Amino acid sequence: MSCFRSCPAVFSFLFATLFFAQNQQQMPRDYRGVETNVPGIFVTPVPNAPFSATVDILSHETLPDGTVNTRTTTAHVARASSGRIYNERRQLVPASFKGEPQLLSALVYDPSSRLSIFYNPYEHLARERNLPRPPAAPANSVPAFTPPNNPYFKQEDIGTQPLDGLTLTGIRKTHIIPAAMSGTGKEIAIVDEYWYSSDLSIYMIIKHNDPRTGEQLVAVSNVERHEPAASVFAIPANYKIVDENPPELPATQQPTEAAPAQR
Repeated sequence: MSCFRSCPAVFSFLFATLFFAQNQQQMPRDYRGVETNVPGIFVTPVPNAPFSATVDILSHETLPDGTVNTRTTTAHVARASSGRIYNERRQLVPASFKGEPQLLSALVYDPSSRLSIFYNPYEHLARERNLPRPPAAPANSVPAFTPPNNPYFKQEDIGTQPLDGLTLTGIRKTHIIPAAMSGTGKEIAIVDEYWYSSDLSIYMIIKHNDPRTGEQLVAVSNVERHEPAASVFAIPANYKIVDENPPELPATQQPTEAAPAQR
């Protein structure tokens, strides 16, 4: 506090920096070129809502030369009554591909112990770690925070729709990129739709459309609302378990409470 009183130049600089940063949050990010991120579905680890399903992903990616690269994949997700989840990522493949796409990774998470098991199929490793907090949703898998009173963002409710016995509630988020910043010379509207199932506590449909990069669709299908087999959450027999928890300190090195101050 004394520095602010004796260093008005420093205070003015910090105030200007804070003002600039706050106003920068109102501006859309610069366009970095074709970056297509399709994260899939985030399965929330909540109890008493068991299910298993497949996640279908379809990507129409517009390339710089104007051609469209169409890719697709199908992954598997599940949740036990305890809240334990299984979620996997599989390779995006051409639409003509036959068979099951290659597994890229898989995650098992138990909210009761916060034990996270990450599967690395390339090295056949199961990396175990107790997390200090539940896992966060990947970018674009849930609606991002929209700054209030921002002319470049708009959020609207788009009603409900039925799907496989569920009622989905939808929201649409529109992100405007001014012509001077879009890289195209024209104003661009990036539109994201999220359709949520309160019964399953997950987003069942996610749509992303950016005229510069194309359109991506993520949809949950083949939902079976009963307890998944225990084998879904079991570590494959041909995987090596790696404990990635930090080693515990010996008793002599454990931190102790500070002694009370002498009066």
